[in-house]
Amino acid sequence: MGPRTRGQLETVLRRRNVDSAVAAAVIGRLEEVLLVNDAQFSEDYVRTRHSGRGLARRAIGYELRGKGISESVVAEALDGLDPGTELATAQALVAKRLASTRRLDVQSRTRRLVGMLARKGYPGGMAAQVVRDALAAERQLDELEAGFLDGLDLARSDAGPSRE
Repeated sequence: MGPRTRGQLETVLRRRNVDSAVAAAVIGRLEEVLLVNDAQFSEDYVRTRHSGRGLARRAIGYELRGKGISESVVAEALDGLDPGTELATAQALVAKRLASTRRLDVQSRTRRLVGMLARKGYPGGMAAQVVRDALAAERQLDELEAGFLDGLDLARSDAGPSRE
């Protein structure tokens, strides 16, 4: 069993029909001895969900609210998530999935990659820009590679003595 929030503990005690005064006293004591700390839980949760699953602020905030964390604690925990880090994570997620969509047309690739980021809570504008940039970079790399290979073919046909 991992760390739990105050809201989760209240829900469990309510389901077990524990008297509300007793439940409040028990949870209060757990908070006093720092066994229940919603702020610390939220900070840890933001860090692990962002780095582990690549979730964006919006998705993490939604999950924390679902665990009974107050809005002020959620906002404070999400403030620790740097927008630059969030952008870099989105770029890494797209880079990881880009190769698996290579057989598809550009519209399908774009739709799938933007959809993947949207499901992870990234804003639409950011998701679209990250995907556009990744596809453009891939096209440039393909063009450079093709030019390099064409140069090799020319050099190979021009070089060396003929075998007549």
